[in-house]
Amino acid sequence: MNDFPRPNDTDASADAARAAATMARRHRKVALACTMLVAAMTGAAFAAVPLYDWFCRTTGYGGTTNVAKSAPIAPIERMIEVRFDANIRGLPWSFKPETDTVKVRVGEVMTVNYVIENTTDQPTAGIASYNVTPEETGFYFNKMVCFCFTQQTLGPRERMVAPVTFFVDPEIDKIWNLKAVKTITLSYTFFPEAGTQPVATNSAASAPPKTLN
Repeated sequence: MNDFPRPNDTDASADAARAAATMARRHRKVALACTMLVAAMTGAAFAAVPLYDWFCRTTGYGGTTNVAKSAPIAPIERMIEVRFDANIRGLPWSFKPETDTVKVRVGEVMTVNYVIENTTDQPTAGIASYNVTPEETGFYFNKMVCFCFTQQTLGPRERMVAPVTFFVDPEIDKIWNLKAVKTITLSYTFFPEAGTQPVATNSAASAPPKTLN
């Protein structure tokens, strides 16, 4: 007499097989997710700076300014004072604006120079970040020429003139909570550029500063 599996035994075996298959699928998904996470984190390490820069420029988050290719059609009557700030973190440089403040009409294009000097006898390289305050004005502060987020390499005792061309978007005048803003501060901070090998130049201490175009 054949010993056939009872219905309950067959159901139990099928349930066990399905559970094992489900568990195997879950394990594969977890392994795939971990692999993708590692890849994403690796990619983020390289993409974080440009993505964050893009996000800030798009939203004005953190007082980050916009980059403009063209100027407004015409300025308006409203005046705003723009102040210029310069900071150094871990670089043997002198860094300052040629003028501390300017008064501009909203929509008027203005250029202000910063002067950067390497105070050592060794070549050095740095990169600048920036923001504006009040932070809410960042979306309306547009730069057409800027030296930020670009490696700057200075030879021994070399000096460089770095221009910033900007305007305040007339759209700021339509924002009710920014109508009272009379002063905007543009602030730059230079940091060492990690992993670079600057090439020494023949610049002398008495040489005239070069201009960054």
